Amino acid sequence: MTLPAISSRPAAAPPSNGVILRRLLQLGWRYRLACLHVLAQQLLLVLIAMLQLYLAGLGIDVIVWHVSVRTAHSPWPGGWQPPESWTPWTQVVILAAGIMAAALLHAGMRYRAAVVLTRLAQQRIVFQLRTAVYDKLQRLSFRFFDAHQSGSIINRVTGDVQAVRMFIDGVLIQVLAVTLSLTVFLGYMLSIHVGLTFACLATTPLLWVGAVIFSRIVRPAYQKNSKLVDQIMLVLSENIQGQPVVKGFGRAENEIAKFAAANAAVRDQKNEIFKTVSWFQPLMGFLTQINMMVLLGYGGYLVITQQMELGLGLFVFAKLLHEFANQVGQVTNIANSIQASFTGAERVFEILDTPLEVANPPDPYRPAAMRGEVRYEQVGFGYHAETPILRGIDFAVEPGQCMAVVGATGSGKSTLLSLLPRFYDATSGRVLVDGVDVRQWDLDVLRRGVGLVFQESFLFSNTVAANIAFGYPEATQEQIEKAAKIAAAHDFIKELQHGYDTVIGEYGTDLSGGQRQRLAIARAVLLEPPILIFDDALAAVDPETERDIMLAMENAMRGRTTFLIAHRLSTLRRADLVLVLQDGRIAQRGTHAELLAAEGHYREVAELQQAHSAESGTLRR
Repeated sequence: MTLPAISSRPAAAPPSNGVILRRLLQLGWRYRLACLHVLAQQLLLVLIAMLQLYLAGLGIDVIVWHVSVRTAHSPWPGGWQPPESWTPWTQVVILAAGIMAAALLHAGMRYRAAVVLTRLAQQRIVFQLRTAVYDKLQRLSFRFFDAHQSGSIINRVTGDVQAVRMFIDGVLIQVLAVTLSLTVFLGYMLSIHVGLTFACLATTPLLWVGAVIFSRIVRPAYQKNSKLVDQIMLVLSENIQGQPVVKGFGRAENEIAKFAAANAAVRDQKNEIFKTVSWFQPLMGFLTQINMMVLLGYGGYLVITQQMELGLGLFVFAKLLHEFANQVGQVTNIANSIQASFTGAERVFEILDTPLEVANPPDPYRPAAMRGEVRYEQVGFGYHAETPILRGIDFAVEPGQCMAVVGATGSGKSTLLSLLPRFYDATSGRVLVDGVDVRQWDLDVLRRGVGLVFQESFLFSNTVAANIAFGYPEATQEQIEKAAKIAAAHDFIKELQHGYDTVIGEYGTDLSGGQRQRLAIARAVLLEPPILIFDDALAAVDPETERDIMLAMENAMRGRTTFLIAHRLSTLRRADLVLVLQDGRIAQRGTHAELLAAEGHYREVAELQQAHSAESGTLRR
């Protein structure tokens, strides 16, 4: 089997605008049929609007002909001419009815187009893209989460995905719709008078130049804005999770000020963007007004010299020029949207493109059962190549044995055991389970064979039964209760208001620390894993709670290979092997009795604990 390589490449440079645009266009191509549907509706709306203009212009000419007693008639739609018996009033009423019918049809089509566009943007693009990003986050290694703040990750799944969606409906479709509309308007204007068309649209190239300049100015501003929003998300997330600390230290006012400062930074920076947009839009409007001045001068001359009709000529041309200016004015919004979508896309694509450092090999190892033999062979690891955390770790644990790991804070205890279920991959050496490198195992099979109980037991806002069965949702009530009894949790669960159906609060805050730990143990043993890891599960509990958890741990450990990160002698003496880590290396190894008899860190810590226990006993007496 080929082992997955460990990536040590430096972070890639941010992609260029061209690369991002190509990726976004590929995303648009994926939804091409829906986009074509929207564009077809936009074309129909433009044609209906053109029909309304034509009928209005024809109505004006009918009135002008009647007032000036002219006999010439401009053609009605399709070249048809009304009967001689139709009075001008009859013709005006019929044309007005036609305009009303076209307006109703236009309103209905606009509603339909809005529904289709919303369905495309929200129900398909946002839903599928957000699901893809979330799916990728579930498969990324811990290294990604170590490198990115939670606020940034949350913002990418929410705000940045919406920004990418904006490219489809706010940029791609709008560009095509504007191009389509401008083509139709330009064609009609040319059919009325070629010279007047070129004269009125002479300033149009300046609008496009302005849009390019505007885009280059606002791109860095949107990038900065995304980072500032990340900071708001981080402040909010930390404050919600840290409410006991905030209230306990009376820091509510400071936290309010902290959030207000982050919020103000986003507001002020957003105002800078709005200022840029605000001066660009009037500039665009000024250029379009120049076109209207040309129309009044040159177009008025053509009407006065009878080279152009008033209704089907100057009036329709003026309306077309107005609509043309409105469409060109969309360039500002498009330029604004494209920069926002580019910034969001860069951050979303960073997640989607992040390599899976921990992934299944091409032909994963899936045994019928796991025995629980574990061996580390000269294992080294570092979050960064220049700063190794573990060096030359070498030990073996037989199935059913218990190994404890002790050491000072930062010595690498948790990191050592995180290599076993492949939260990270060793940068040197091998970690083997049942004689097979963990990088050859099927990742789900490996992790389902390793039960985990952390120092801080995370519980979900769900029923007690659902929390215990988190790793095995199909578990029966009998299996759930069996796991709870092993974890010494059954008795207190039955005393809850609704027993196993009691919904516990977010993070399990309405349970005691000991109760949360016992539920975590039940969750770990429900799958009957051959290997158990207790990561400092007794670090912050009182003696009575410790006895309850120790009972649960002893029940869970029977017949399983167990790893303990622990500091208390009451826990360590149960281990068959104790490793003492110092600066990422194994400084001592042996049984509890052997290490007590030898000089070193272990005996020093044991003597300190015994002295503390004796002092506590004296104080109690």
